[in-house]
Parts: sequence; structure tokens; C-alpha cells
Amino acid sequence: MTNPATDIRASTLLPARRTPVTLHSEDGLDLVGEIALPVTRDPVATLICLHPLPTHGGMMDSHILRKAANRLPALADLAVLRFNTRGTASDHGTSEGEFGGGGPERHDVAAAVAYAVSAGLPVRWLLGWSFGTELALKWGNVPAVAGALLLSPPLRRATDADLDAWAASGKPLIALIPELDDYLRPEEARRRFARVPGAEVVAVPGARHLWVGEPKVRIVLNEIVKRMNPAAWPLPTEWKGHRS
Repeated sequence: MTNPATDIRASTLLPARRTPVTLHSEDGLDLVGEIALPVTRDPVATLICLHPLPTHGGMMDSHILRKAANRLPALADLAVLRFNTRGTASDHGTSEGEFGGGGPERHDVAAAVAYAVSAGLPVRWLLGWSFGTELALKWGNVPAVAGALLLSPPLRRATDADLDAWAASGKPLIALIPELDDYLRPEEARRRFARVPGAEVVAVPGARHLWVGEPKVRIVLNEIVKRMNPAAWPLPTEWKGHRS
């Protein structure tokens, strides 16, 4: 007997192998995290999530990152690694240390990438959201990272020199820009990212900085999957298997 199809909604939790992890930074901090893997298959690629600004409520459970972990292992065979940067708290726990404004967090990004490498996770992409895009641009351009997806990048901490370094790397850089963003809107984003020849700016009509609403979530998750596992794109809106 087959399971009836059910709509995928904001609260949907699809099957995955979910394991708490502790990341160890080079400056001696333990960071709280979780890895979510496909249940029966090896992942085809890995998403390392960098959350929004923790002083404004950003954390590993921020809704886009949580929904990526809840859905993409089952729908797209992706591994999803989420963690709290230094001093950040969520339902998963609190990472050691204090918020550093984006500088000391370079060690947090390095710890996440090092974990993914040591765990044998393949084709590692960064997914930054807001403050997380600044960390990706400043500290994520390393050999073990294949590319970066940027949600609502403010481009405040990241500099033209950081963009030039990504341009020199030749790695894909995908920026999803809300039409109604609070900090960087599509026209200005195209101008700023023009110095990265391989960058792709995707303007999302009607979207705002926080990507509220299931239609906007689906746009983001589909853009991720289109780049990381095109064979699984477009994502279904229903699930016919068992649910967690």
C-alpha cells in the first residue's frame, strides 16, 4: 500500500539522518551544530549554512536554513550542515564565545568547512543569508569550497577586494536579491556584483529580506537545488513517502 501524497508545508519534516555535531574552532571554541543526510543514499553535494545576524535573532534554526535541512536531504540528496556561530543560541544549544562582528567568525566558517571535509562530505557549497553572506564572501573562498549561494547580501562588511578574490577564483557565486530588500536591491546588486564576471544575480519579485512565506521559501530551495543537484530540480510540492 502506497502512502497518500501530502502537501509540503512550512512545518513539514521529511526523513533524514540527523545528528548533532560539535565543531571545533581554531581559537578553541566549541560550536553547536547538526548534520542532516539522506536516509539511504550518499549525498551528491553539501550545503554549509551560515545564518543571519545573531544580534538580530539569526541562528542555525532561522527558517530558510531549517527548512533546507528539513527537506533537501529527502528531496534532493543533499547533506545540510547548520551551526550556531560563536555566542549564538538556538533550540539546539549555545555555541561558546561571544559575537565578534564578523572578524573572529572566520574561525567558525573554517571549522564548518573542516568538519565537512573530515566527514567526507562532497561538493561543498556555502549558503549564506544576510550576515551569513558576509562571512561567506570574506572567509569562505577557500579550496575546499566549490561555490556560494547568497541570500539577501547586504554587502556591508564584505568589500570589493573580497568580490575581486571570488572573481579570481572562478568559482560560482549566486546572489538571490529580493526586489524589496531593506539593504541591497537588484539594480544596485547588479552593479556591485558586476566586478565578478561569473556571478549570477537572481532578482526575486515581491520578496523581502526575510523571505517570509512558503512561495518565497520554495523559490530559494529550488534555486539551491538547480545549482547543486539539477537532476532533482524542480522540487516537488508533495511528498509520497514516510515523514519523520
